[in-house]
Amino acid sequence: MKILVAEPLAPAGLEVLRAQPGWNIVIADPKTYEADLADADALLVRSAVKVTKQVLEKAPRLKVVGRAGVGVDNVDLDAATSAGVLVMNTPGGNAISVAEHTLALMLSMARSIPEASASTKSGKWEKKKFLGNELRGKTLGVVGLGSIGREVVRRAKPFEMSIVAHDPYVSSQAASDLGVSLVTLADLYRQSDFITLHVGLTPETEHMLNAAAFAQMKPGARIVNCARGELVHEKDLEAALATGRLAGAALDVFEKEPPGEAPLFQIPSVVATPHIAGSTEEAQEIVGVRIVEQVVQYLNGGVALNAVNMPAMSAEQFRTLGPWADLAEKLGFFLSHIAVGNPHTIRIIYSAKLGENNTQLLRNSGIAGVLSRSLEQKANVINAMQIASRRGFTVVERREARSSYTESIRIEIETDSGVVSAEGAVILNRPRLTQLEGISCEATLAGHLMYSRNDDVPGVIGFVGTVLGKNGINIANFALGRQDAELHPGHPLTAIAIIEIDQPVPESVVEQLFENKAIRYIHRVTFI
Repeated sequence: MKILVAEPLAPAGLEVLRAQPGWNIVIADPKTYEADLADADALLVRSAVKVTKQVLEKAPRLKVVGRAGVGVDNVDLDAATSAGVLVMNTPGGNAISVAEHTLALMLSMARSIPEASASTKSGKWEKKKFLGNELRGKTLGVVGLGSIGREVVRRAKPFEMSIVAHDPYVSSQAASDLGVSLVTLADLYRQSDFITLHVGLTPETEHMLNAAAFAQMKPGARIVNCARGELVHEKDLEAALATGRLAGAALDVFEKEPPGEAPLFQIPSVVATPHIAGSTEEAQEIVGVRIVEQVVQYLNGGVALNAVNMPAMSAEQFRTLGPWADLAEKLGFFLSHIAVGNPHTIRIIYSAKLGENNTQLLRNSGIAGVLSRSLEQKANVINAMQIASRRGFTVVERREARSSYTESIRIEIETDSGVVSAEGAVILNRPRLTQLEGISCEATLAGHLMYSRNDDVPGVIGFVGTVLGKNGINIANFALGRQDAELHPGHPLTAIAIIEIDQPVPESVVEQLFENKAIRYIHRVTFI
């Protein structure tokens, strides 16, 4: 067994590798490692080595890529899956390091430590100039309660801070156990003196801190970003700091890295560090040892911990269940966008013979779809149950004998505001929505969708079409459904519409649609 170590690894991790009988451990570096790919069984990397399709083609014997760290942006997951190569990482290994750096940046801003240090070293003694603020009594807003967000909460509490959090994938009970209050993002902006980001980069979170977000924040708020640079619109941040809307910003990550001589750096209230939040001796030791232990377990016993690309099943099983897994993920993703409130239970119901299979892939696909909007760690069929458990979800599976289709999957999300459900089937080998919130309505699960719910009265369909047309939004498909019977005598039936359009519907257009009082609510979903 040949193990190729392409980047520096913790000595303790190397000792574990060398202790394996019959293993050939090759220590290389990012410039020379490719010469040893041809007969390598495992490749261990950090962030410098890019594991591309071309790299994988040079390693026909490769069984596993181990990434000593959280992100796998440097690994082509699709190419690895096609090549039959398992990819695993070490999520949470640097959580404490990042959390401590977050608190360090908060204190640096509150006490003007970088400026005070530079002033004192230059021979000045400007005691009055650097009047600071205490963290005690201030409100901290934590966006994202994953492993890092939770560690930030634990470390902020001794400072006697009031802590609020926003995370649509954490149950109210889990947040309560942590001692934080779950609030909407708007309320978090409004209440917080300090705001720290701990979410992953998705289309929904990209530039989440922009001019509109800054306008909602408490005047004089300070922000910290040790997550992803793309979460913050740097031009808008520059403007918010220049106008005094924000009192400061501390950034460890940037939209472009390295950022060079960025205009932000000319602003005295900006504290900047070079993407070092997770770079501590302790964190490097932890992730190095963990990835080695995981690779050893996989190569010796087939146990795949923290795998990020492939479920354990035969090719034949995957061919059979693959389309249904795709359906389950799309149903979960759709529901995650229309659910209101913080979820605590996910139910997955299989009908007919579908429930007779091993449903692990289907279950995890559905959960991954529900969790996929804005997690710091990408949810997939391998880690979905683990993430759901950490976030306090209850997951329930059921089998039913009958459905409107021979075989179908129904997913229900129960939140603190109620239950939403969606059912679908694989039709002509493609996933289709067949029922939504108990109302039959067949629609595609792809592209840009707008879901509306309204009183079933004349004129609504024409009104929606007119508003969209007036705003230059083309309708590709228009699926309708309504209740079979009145829930309350004398009240109109409830109707739903799922409209496939050629581009996302802007908020301004949604506001125009709500001018029709029969329309109760509208949700937009874009499949990526």
